[in-house]
Amino acid sequence: MSFVSTSHPSVRAGGDVLLLAQHFLGRAKNRRVVLSPEAAEKLAFHSWPGNVRELSNCMEHALTMAQQQEITLSDLPESVRSARAPSPHAEVSESAGSAQELVSLDEMERSYILKVLSAVGGNKTLAAKILGLDRKTLYRRLDRYQL
Repeated sequence: MSFVSTSHPSVRAGGDVLLLAQHFLGRAKNRRVVLSPEAAEKLAFHSWPGNVRELSNCMEHALTMAQQQEITLSDLPESVRSARAPSPHAEVSESAGSAQELVSLDEMERSYILKVLSAVGGNKTLAAKILGLDRKTLYRRLDRYQL
């Protein structure tokens, strides 16, 4: 199930934000709603000072405002619409990193699982859904990483 109507190459950062947004959109009763690429980009680049609760409120607002089956920029709260994307130079320097910052794929996966678990308040069922894993698979990975 896709929640962004078309893929947009600049929506790389904030992937976990978009996964959580998808979860919140999935709560819509009797509606199947997707994000426009522009709305997805704004969500991905917003700083989210209120964390998951702010994102949940934003999605609730957008669902209320949406007249169509697609959430557009105009459906998002002003605070999100006015967020500026980081400059391309900042993105390159962040992603390049030094050789000392590079980690193994296992460590990257472990870190991401922890990040998702933290974002959902430790709810393993929801974390498994966001990660695209069966709950038992998530538990096996938690055991493997001694989490």
